[in-house]
Amino acid sequence: MSRKVLITGAAGFIGSKVAEEFLRRGYEVVGIDNFDPYYPREYKLLRLEDLKDHPSFTFYEGDFVDSEFLRSVITPDIEGILHIGAKAGVRASIRDPEAYFRTNTLGTLRILEVMRERGIGKILMASTSSIYAGHPAPFREDMKTDRPISPYAVSKKAAENLLYTYHHLYGIEATVLRYFTVYGPKGRPDMSVFKLIYSALSGEEFPLYGDGTQRRSFTYIDDVAEATYLAYGSIKGYSLFNVGNEMDHPLNAVISTVERYTGRRINLKRYPFNRADLPITKADVSKIRRELGWEPTTPLEEGLRRTVEWMVDNWETVRRIFPRMPEI
Repeated sequence: MSRKVLITGAAGFIGSKVAEEFLRRGYEVVGIDNFDPYYPREYKLLRLEDLKDHPSFTFYEGDFVDSEFLRSVITPDIEGILHIGAKAGVRASIRDPEAYFRTNTLGTLRILEVMRERGIGKILMASTSSIYAGHPAPFREDMKTDRPISPYAVSKKAAENLLYTYHHLYGIEATVLRYFTVYGPKGRPDMSVFKLIYSALSGEEFPLYGDGTQRRSFTYIDDVAEATYLAYGSIKGYSLFNVGNEMDHPLNAVISTVERYTGRRINLKRYPFNRADLPITKADVSKIRRELGWEPTTPLEEGLRRTVEWMVDNWETVRRIFPRMPEI
């Protein structure tokens, strides 16, 4: 008999890949998504194409901030929740901070409340490396994270605290995964990797904030999905894990690699470094390696090659959905 999980953000970049991983591992998956207009609905439907015909996948459109919707989809036969959905984007959160708190913080509270009502005692939530602002790299899970520098990071930190509170009060077992710069095929259009490849193929300018020396733990989507599966299967008490790459790379190296794989030069338009961004994100993954046996296996060059290949193969569709460089 298959086990059943509910995945929020199932039409999103990470959520759809996590759904695919759990289906592959024999789970029954209920996916929900509200198709937030942050970027086009059609791009999210493209991800669902790989899932919708699977006999163990059911999808419902709705907002997890809506308690009545949650009560209709979180049924007692669900073993646990994979709360991957969120309103993402550091710079966008500065423009509309209230929307980020509504989705990421209030939405998480609503999920936990319905879980408590239904007697569901297991949740994994996606969080972010953005909450490590102010610390020297590499970032460890035991670092204090009380000085985030963007509304997005604050909203996710508050959601982490809610999980701990509901674990303490009601015994809900909870794991938080702090993802580091996830990239890959069908990636988010506001992320640098998508925009760089789009820029190379279209000839449009790439907006470069700073001088390109900012460093990131670029983490390939397949590695992230595997880490999420392993972490969910090991939930006990309350725990935090980094999911990232211990090899951090400067953005300039990504620019050069994308140019090499596409055979095109990228036209850079330079802007001042954004105060809400971190100059470096570098993951210490010793805890997840020690406790779950996970570490990333996809080198950046290989992951970028696969991502470029997907974009080239699907360029006509991508260009139709995004006739211009996404401004988000």
